[in-house]
Amino acid sequence: MRRTFIPFSAVAALILLLPAPPAHAVSKEMIQLQTQVQQLQDMLQHLQQSNDERMGVLQHLVEQTSDSVNRMSQTVNALQQQVAAQSESGGKIDQLSGQMQGINDSVDELKTRIAKLDKTLQDLQSQLQNINAQPAGGQPAQAGQAGQPGGMPAAGAPPVPAQPQAPPVDQLYQSALRDYTSARYDVAAGEFGDVIKYYPQDDLAGNAQFYLGEIAYRKGDYQTAIQNYDAVLEQFSGSPKAPAAQLRKGEAELAMNQRDAGIRDLRNLVQRYPQTPEAAQARSRLNGMGVRIVPAKPSAYKQ
Repeated sequence: MRRTFIPFSAVAALILLLPAPPAHAVSKEMIQLQTQVQQLQDMLQHLQQSNDERMGVLQHLVEQTSDSVNRMSQTVNALQQQVAAQSESGGKIDQLSGQMQGINDSVDELKTRIAKLDKTLQDLQSQLQNINAQPAGGQPAQAGQAGQPGGMPAAGAPPVPAQPQAPPVDQLYQSALRDYTSARYDVAAGEFGDVIKYYPQDDLAGNAQFYLGEIAYRKGDYQTAIQNYDAVLEQFSGSPKAPAAQLRKGEAELAMNQRDAGIRDLRNLVQRYPQTPEAAQARSRLNGMGVRIVPAKPSAYKQ
């Protein structure tokens, strides 16, 4: 039986004619994927640069607005000091003081909003930087409740009831201030109370506590007013309303014929906050009563 031998060159030619291994197609897909990833990275970098430019413009506007508000506040304070120094009529002082207080409230609230806007811009900038610095592969999964993904409760666990959410602090405080200026004191008291309840650490909580005292004062409930003013001085000592609370506490005590206590609080106001418009009003009130601003020291004499 005759055997047929295939030449080696024919075998080699047949191997060359076979299709390329699948690894070549995989390599091509990897190159395309790398190209797409690079394009996405370039787009993200461009977006980051654009956001940085916009953030810079917003930051500049916030700084300009803050400077304008500070100048406005200085002007209002200077005007209030002049009114307190030049007016001797108690009724006129109270009327002008109330108007100035409303202007100061608006300025203080605007300062608070600017500070919060600045903080929001900084947080947003930090988040964008973190996103840009994050490696590929997605974000880590958040831990859920009782070991369940996505924060879902464990099987068989009772559902967690939804907690009622309070309005944003700025919205709640603005609504309370509008009701207060419109003499809707009961509604305003509830809203100011909600500010303190839901946002006790917010800067506006001290303002809300002060206005609870003002509402009680306007109703003639001087004892409750004094309690609220004391709460401002004790719990919100750093509040911009602290000098006003000290002044109104002294006035409430005088309205209750507690002359010694009222004089003492007005003197404390002048001593603790000597450069404030409220201190100027306290000096004017003491002068009008014929009382020394600084108590006289008892003289020691030998018999």
